[in-house]
Amino acid sequence: MGVSGCGKSTVARGLAGTVGLRFADADDFHPPANVEKMAAGVPLDDADRLPWLRALAAWTAERAAAGEPTAMACSALTRAHRDVLRGSPAPVAFIHLDGPPEVVAERLAGRDDHFMPPSLLDSQVATLEALGPDEEGVVLDLARDPATLVAQAAAWVTSGVPAAG
Repeated sequence: MGVSGCGKSTVARGLAGTVGLRFADADDFHPPANVEKMAAGVPLDDADRLPWLRALAAWTAERAAAGEPTAMACSALTRAHRDVLRGSPAPVAFIHLDGPPEVVAERLAGRDDHFMPPSLLDSQVATLEALGPDEEGVVLDLARDPATLVAQAAAWVTSGVPAAG
């Protein structure tokens, strides 16, 4: 979890490959209207996000029912968003890639293959809610190199992360 450009997709994909999980990028689940809105520089609101988050929870539940554990790159910016994802019968835990917005802004400025423009970073930072003490998760420093983050995420996941309720 984290703001756009923090490294979610890279770390989740690496984690999935390292630990043997099915990977999904939540961006691929956005309906065209959400993508168009973000591409135009308009932040999504919770009315835009709710059907998307429900689709993500459904996908996770379907994979769990098939005996297929998952790793997903998803912003999950607020506790309410994470609550929707936790609505899946599968255990859900979060790896929050957190760090200075300046580092993320630098990354976004060099990225031209994504619909999310750098101009929306401030709205995401303003919306972001840290994991609560009762939320299953870990915070990793997004300024670390991808290989280190994948290794840290894999170590955390394989250390026996308690199932979230």
